[in-house]
Amino acid sequence: MSKSGTCYLVGAGPGDLGLVTLRAKELIESADVLVYDALSSPQLLRWTKAGCEKIYVGKRAKDHAVPQDQINGIIVEKTKEGKNVVRLKGGDPMIFGRGGEEAAELAAAGVAFEIVPGISSSIAGPAYAGIPVTHRDHNTQLTIFTGHEDPTKGFTSVDYAQLAKAPGTKVFLMGVARLREITSSFIAEGAAPETPIALTRWATTGSQSTIEGTLADIADIAEAANFSSPAVAVIGDVVKERAKINWFEKRPLFGKKIVVTRTREQAGELSKSLADLGADVIELPTIRIEHPDDRLGFAEMVTHAHEYDWLVFTSPNGVERFFDAFFATFEDARSLGNPRIAAIGAGTAAKIREYRFAVDLIPERFVAEGLIEAFKKESVENLTMLWVKAAETRDVVGKGLEELGAIVDECIAYKTVPETEDPTGARARIEEEGADLITFTSSSTVDHFFDMGIAWPEDCVAGSIGPVTSDTLRKKDMKPAFEATPHDIPGLVAAVVRYFRK
Repeated sequence: MSKSGTCYLVGAGPGDLGLVTLRAKELIESADVLVYDALSSPQLLRWTKAGCEKIYVGKRAKDHAVPQDQINGIIVEKTKEGKNVVRLKGGDPMIFGRGGEEAAELAAAGVAFEIVPGISSSIAGPAYAGIPVTHRDHNTQLTIFTGHEDPTKGFTSVDYAQLAKAPGTKVFLMGVARLREITSSFIAEGAAPETPIALTRWATTGSQSTIEGTLADIADIAEAANFSSPAVAVIGDVVKERAKINWFEKRPLFGKKIVVTRTREQAGELSKSLADLGADVIELPTIRIEHPDDRLGFAEMVTHAHEYDWLVFTSPNGVERFFDAFFATFEDARSLGNPRIAAIGAGTAAKIREYRFAVDLIPERFVAEGLIEAFKKESVENLTMLWVKAAETRDVVGKGLEELGAIVDECIAYKTVPETEDPTGARARIEEEGADLITFTSSSTVDHFFDMGIAWPEDCVAGSIGPVTSDTLRKKDMKPAFEATPHDIPGLVAAVVRYFRK
């Protein structure tokens, strides 16, 4: 019989990827099996290793994809198979997350387990709404309770008489559906009707929204706003501090839903930059990078790179594929010899520098035509050049260099193919929720997005990284709302901010 593995009951935090603990990230990256629920950030799935079995078990109010007893069975069975199982739970697993029940099942089954705390929305939600749950001017006590109890009990364990009399701040989770009942119970037990209360839904994410009121009117406000779960509620005078320290909801892109179409591996930089500015980012990779059809031919050209006068890189992908192949063959960077290196764009140049190589030529305009203009200032006649490129790249660079008298060999490092997987449900989100902006970072992302057949969201605009991408959008009868300058990721982020600032 195989040795039993270990099950880790891991808190995934409240939603913001930056609030996930280092221990949680480490365990997700090494997990053989990931059992996750609806309140975990879908971006966490990107951290899993190849071959990790991902099991979605739901767990949202009134919508349990898998009943709790079956979840218990899954984590016990997979752990007994000798696998390292991560049971990923929104917030903290032991704060109204049924982590204690799951730990008891694991203990009864005699399998090893570990509990990894996470940041609970009960404190993170209010903080991101500008509400400190404790404050010297307002309270010295904090009470946390749940608005959703086991419906099979037939009675409530919440003592509203005690809660109404207790000093300090009260925070409750999972209570939107019973909001009127909860606030009415507080008032009935003696709480002042004018007591401030605030509710924050999808706290710490780009979809965060907050409403304020009093115990007397918050239920009416919530109904008028069609305010739904998941949400955290704060009762007490600390709510008044929000007027001064509400920080998260004042960021320049807050409330804007922005789609990122880059490859899954490359989406991170753009997504993080937009999210840090407050955007609700939906990653919908439209392309996937794969090895070239002629992998042997590519490898042979890389081994002969030292024979060329120039190496020309037109994308970070090409740089990464080239040097991965190079160092798979050579242990010493000096084996590359002394070719000069040219790169289109700051992103490509930065990727080259990651391998500790200097860049000799970067055009002012980050497009193929700009590279040719830059080479016109060099003497390249009869010089040999290795152009590291994608299979689908326009021939502007090759033809332009040859017209200048250079001897150019094409080194096809990769190809782009349509992305067929959607583990985070991004497509459904776009179709159901719409978007304010869809960003495109290459012609291939444009082509493959439209090939997906997704209906263009109402009142949504397109943002382009550069002129070639813009031309491709126009060919699809989609005029870009703006074009980045410079034509790189930082330039695109700046263009997004400028557009929405208008």
